Amino acid sequence: MSDDIIAGKKIILGVTGCIAAYKTPNIIRELIKRKAEVRVVMTPSATEFITPLTLSTLSKNEVIVNIFPVNKREGTALSTWHIETALWADLMIIAPCTINTAAKIAHGFADNALTTLVPALRCPLLISPAADVDMYNSKINQNNLHILEDSGYYVLSSDEGELASGLKGKGRMPEYDKIIDSIELILSGYKKDLAGKKILVTAGPTYEDIDPVRFIGNRSSGKMGYDIAKAAYLRGADVMLISGPSHETAYQGINLLKIRSAEEMKKSVGQQLPHNDVLIMSAAVADYKPSSPSNKKIKKEDKLSMIELAETEDILASIDKRGKITAGFALETNDELKNASQKLRKKNLDLIILNSLKDQGSGFELDTNKITIIRKSGKQIELPLMSKFQAANRILSEILEISNS
Repeated sequence: MSDDIIAGKKIILGVTGCIAAYKTPNIIRELIKRKAEVRVVMTPSATEFITPLTLSTLSKNEVIVNIFPVNKREGTALSTWHIETALWADLMIIAPCTINTAAKIAHGFADNALTTLVPALRCPLLISPAADVDMYNSKINQNNLHILEDSGYYVLSSDEGELASGLKGKGRMPEYDKIIDSIELILSGYKKDLAGKKILVTAGPTYEDIDPVRFIGNRSSGKMGYDIAKAAYLRGADVMLISGPSHETAYQGINLLKIRSAEEMKKSVGQQLPHNDVLIMSAAVADYKPSSPSNKKIKKEDKLSMIELAETEDILASIDKRGKITAGFALETNDELKNASQKLRKKNLDLIILNSLKDQGSGFELDTNKITIIRKSGKQIELPLMSKFQAANRILSEILEISNS
């Protein structure tokens, strides 16, 4: 597998005075687990919620809290720490970022160690704001967040849920997995280049019922489709995800529609496609279903020896795709390129993504994939084994190129 993009990277974590600071140890632990080097800078008020000792122990580095050393006699050696730290970093993240800190950065204030460091940065900055619902939604805070985005910073929108005040609404800092994915996205060179796009993604298997307790299915976990939906969301798209049965979870902010059968998948795609610009059909839809499923459990003594099957309708071949960019998937075990290219033409797609079960580390129920992207023009892009999240971004970049051509 290709190297983890986070491994070896130098990351600054800024922590501000918000109850969500209790989540920061998980961010540090995951970054360290993925072999990043982490330095922490805290605002003085952040130390009221979590101790510098905790974050220093986890990051294995001294935590910076004050602009000037407490012991003035040591001041000259540390006088340009903010320049050295800024030049050291590949990425800075502020999580949580209070509305106070967001306002200071938006308007150029540098009155503590964290806000002094920001204007010295030469690397990308990821900001994860958190506040109570009315504070977060206030016009002045929203204006400041727009200023930060217009300044080139990546702002990760807050989640909705129960807040420390007991109120419910938007303002929660996302869980660490969403923040880590955002870090990987930015370090990979991606940004919110899909803003304004509406993307429909399908994922997972379909289950075709034999009776109320048995079904025909396949080994698809849905991970590839979910990673496409996540990557598209982080790149600014409005995402609708139609998923068959799967243990994967979607980010809050992704519109999720759960289905079970191929028939339900076709109906849902048909209803949603007119409202979207792009369809990425990564679901492993069953080709066959029981022709006459039983409405009660088939007993063992019934000695079922054969199940009569009927073909399911080919969704990509049958739906109206006019005016839409469409991508399909082909999982092949022999004559891979030939069979995938035939599907591309037969189903009138803009591109098709070929998976091969012959490659170790590629296929169902894995975190990695080895794919070849084939475009209608005949262009083929063979990619090395990589994480499904990275593969998802490569697919989205191809779709963006088609959209812009």
